[in-house]
Amino acid sequence: MKRYFFLLLILLTVSCQVTETLYLNPDGSGSIEVVDLRDEYSYMQLAKEEYSKEDIFKDTTYVFADYLKKYAETFARTPTEDQNVYFRYSDVKVHIKKSSYEKEFRTTVSQNFKKATDIVDLYKVEDYADNIKKNYALTAEEHYYKVSYDYVGNRFNRTVKITDSIQLKKEFDKIEKYKTHYKGNKLVQNYVLNYHFSRKIQSVSNPLAKISVDRKSLSLQFIITDCKQNPEITNLEVVLEPEAID
Repeated sequence: MKRYFFLLLILLTVSCQVTETLYLNPDGSGSIEVVDLRDEYSYMQLAKEEYSKEDIFKDTTYVFADYLKKYAETFARTPTEDQNVYFRYSDVKVHIKKSSYEKEFRTTVSQNFKKATDIVDLYKVEDYADNIKKNYALTAEEHYYKVSYDYVGNRFNRTVKITDSIQLKKEFDKIEKYKTHYKGNKLVQNYVLNYHFSRKIQSVSNPLAKISVDRKSLSLQFIITDCKQNPEITNLEVVLEPEAID
């Protein structure tokens, strides 16, 4: 069973598309959504005969606060420092659909925010929900980076910081093995940032970003395995044009 689960993680790592979409309003509020979609053609290449044997159906939606209420008794015994981290995720919404019949495997995590610093690391939501369910401590997590956001004046920043260099090295080596093993397969591994602003973009720190014709949105694409090996490549600063003075 453990071997199958490990194989599944490998297949999902190298056969999915992740899209992070953000809308920023004039007052600094907005919404953010991360969609993790299994690319069926890529997955089929890797799973081979197991692909047709899948028998899975799951369609569920929850708000993170639901877990805090459902497991309130054990959560109350969680260290205060951990509780404070989890509370920040309270209003995050998760929709998971896994259908081997429709061949759709998609996880959507979203959050509305009043200011950019309120945005949590959406890539940790499912792990954190599982922690609460199983009463695991945050220290048991193997996350090796964190994502944060900031919007001050006319500058918007997406900042990724490495929090565990040892775990990063382990992940780097593991991905290298994946790349060697699946070399030659035509896999879709897109990681895309789609950001929309209320003002025109003056400049972007990453020269590969594609700015829209009206200069109010951008799209930036990476390869997922590259991002896992070096998460900091997704750091981004967007400078918006100053507000017009009447």
